[in-house]
Amino acid sequence: MAEQLPTKAANGNGTTDQLTKSNGSSSSRPVSLRSNNEPLSPVDTNPTRRVTIRSERSLPRKSGTLLDNEHHEPKTIGGKIAAIPGYLKLVLFATKINVLLIFIPLGIIAHFLKWPEVAIFLLNFVAIIPLAKLLGYATEEIALRLGENLGALLNASFGNAVELIMAVIALKEGEIEVVKASVLGSVLSNLLLVMGFCFVCGGVKYKVQNFNQTAAQTSASLLALSCLSLLIPAAFSATSSLVTEADLDHLSYGTAIVLLVVYVLYLFFQLKTHTYLYSTSNDEEEEPQLPLWFGVFLLLGITAIVAICAEFLVDSIGGLAESWNLSRTFIGLILLPIVGNAAEHVTAVTVAMKNKMDLAIGVAIGSSMQIALFVTPLLVIVGWILVAAGTLGAGHHMNLLFNTFETCVMFVSVLIVNYLIQDGESNWLEGVMLLSTYIIIAIAVYFYPETQGVPSAGH
Repeated sequence: MAEQLPTKAANGNGTTDQLTKSNGSSSSRPVSLRSNNEPLSPVDTNPTRRVTIRSERSLPRKSGTLLDNEHHEPKTIGGKIAAIPGYLKLVLFATKINVLLIFIPLGIIAHFLKWPEVAIFLLNFVAIIPLAKLLGYATEEIALRLGENLGALLNASFGNAVELIMAVIALKEGEIEVVKASVLGSVLSNLLLVMGFCFVCGGVKYKVQNFNQTAAQTSASLLALSCLSLLIPAAFSATSSLVTEADLDHLSYGTAIVLLVVYVLYLFFQLKTHTYLYSTSNDEEEEPQLPLWFGVFLLLGITAIVAICAEFLVDSIGGLAESWNLSRTFIGLILLPIVGNAAEHVTAVTVAMKNKMDLAIGVAIGSSMQIALFVTPLLVIVGWILVAAGTLGAGHHMNLLFNTFETCVMFVSVLIVNYLIQDGESNWLEGVMLLSTYIIIAIAVYFYPETQGVPSAGH
């Protein structure tokens, strides 16, 4: 049987060839080669490109969009101003979740008209959900304009911007218990709730689903490190009655700096030295829909609106807790994480049902790892600055001393996730385990007495 000679196909960058062999059948299979004619590994089919979930979570592409490439951008100031309504229309009407944007003015009006605090909380709670999705979209648009490395760095920095904004505002208001509960709740909701739904929904359609075991284990190991950063202060405080609040603060500040350094090194690992671990095939080319200047304008505008709604939401937490008889721990650990992650949670489940488990795992574990290694230590540093500026008084210091209950919950959650992902496969029963763990934790948090809040030093 004759065999067709190898043919080269241009790939746009001159670094890979496509080798096609015919075996007499109608189908042919391309094999990627390096520039030195060595085949790529299965996970390294396109090492120069990292796939994000932009095509799944962002605004869908439409034929005849306002911006197809750089040559269609208006060049003059007047032209740019005239194009703004069109860009806004493209952003506002491209996804159904933007219907919830109507709650933004309602939440602001409720605050200034002194409506009941429960109404203020709920209106601003719902308003932040579509804002979080738009914030992610604006970040992706700017990232595509900045290029591969800067874009990935921007995504890594703004991936949990909504949670960070809400936590900083709550920290400034002295709601330390809410801040600690919210960052822990964000980790738990991604690890247990989101990944649990991904495993269940994907497992119903597919008997077994595979994902990149090495990349998932790397993130899970970093989560274990962050869990250690909570265990050490708890043990430090519990083993001696001579430990002072200043001692805990100094321990927390040093640990926070170490975690931030580890996070920066992780980004270098992901973006530079081991990019092949985070590369996968992508059938569609990602093209920006908005110009850079409008993307920046959109990002800044949405960030400002999120800050306003978050401030009104935080101010109404006390009234909600009193009216509904809820503890601040329950509000921070269960309710607030829904705000910043709802749209992304839906996306993760959607891609899992399409058997794209690497993307689903990347959303769940990656977001949890970013909260634990970046947002939490950054909040400790911000609290340090606020204490130095005199904004936070005694007893309101942000440190890494979580109460025993919260520390145990974090440890058990990271432990079970590490067990379930170590084989690189998932099924619906593993998802049931994760969801069951989250439900048990939620029940325990609901009945957890608020009077036992965060322990002070030496207790």
